[in-house]
Amino acid sequence: MNVDPAIFEEWMMTILVTILVGFMGFIVWDLAKKSKAGKFGTIILFCVLGLGILAFVIKSVVIAFLEA
Repeated sequence: MNVDPAIFEEWMMTILVTILVGFMGFIVWDLAKKSKAGKFGTIILFCVLGLGILAFVIKSVVIAFLEA
């Protein structure tokens, strides 16, 4: 079976970034729990993480749009 390296890299990037984002979510949740951040503090922590993820998605969309 011959797999194109570009397709393999695209799949691995998607899968591994998804796993990384999930792990970062766990870390933020654990940090909020251990620091007793409360409901508002936990929401703020996850919003900041969400902005980082959103920036990564927007970057990917813009690059795909420019390449088309």
